[in-house]
Amino acid sequence: MHDGVLFIPPRYEGHEKWGRLPKIPGMAIEYCSGNGDWVIGKALEDPSKPWIAVEKRFDRVRKIWSKMKNKGIDNLLIVCGEAMTFTRHYLLSGSIQEIYINFPDPWPKRGHAKHRLIQKGFVDEMARVACEGGSACLVTDDPDYSEQMIQEMMPIWKPQVSEPYYTLDFPNYGGSFFDTLWRAKGCAIRYHLFTRGGA
Repeated sequence: MHDGVLFIPPRYEGHEKWGRLPKIPGMAIEYCSGNGDWVIGKALEDPSKPWIAVEKRFDRVRKIWSKMKNKGIDNLLIVCGEAMTFTRHYLLSGSIQEIYINFPDPWPKRGHAKHRLIQKGFVDEMARVACEGGSACLVTDDPDYSEQMIQEMMPIWKPQVSEPYYTLDFPNYGGSFFDTLWRAKGCAIRYHLFTRGGA
């Protein structure tokens, strides 16, 4: 941990000696934070709300950190590391109120789909760390990944939107690099909204 950034090296074996982050009421987390535009905006909206940004690429983490410092944000923890590793080893059960996953890599090639973040193991970990009544919002422009998200989430998480279990309209959600990019290409953005508790 240094200057607001928790660095989790790949292939690290000593997670247990560091313990888990404390529970803070109202904690929200964004996975796949990219360059940080979305989470920085959210942290600025309500300085009293604690946020965690998780991004595995160091170059992107550096950009998030720079924005955090330039804007004087002190309610954001940046995690440079893999989402599953951080969630499994560093978050207490029931400690997160809101989960956001914005434009995770869709790994569009058929043989690469196994690398997608939204798989059963990660969905189970999300459910473990979510508090009672906690929410999850998954955003993608990829229709195939959208269907996989719904299939993986439904057994544990209750959809907040009726079938087809996503909405194309989320007023005041906030913007990001990928949101702007895919909208400019004419892609429809799908918002999948769930509450912890099962279908």
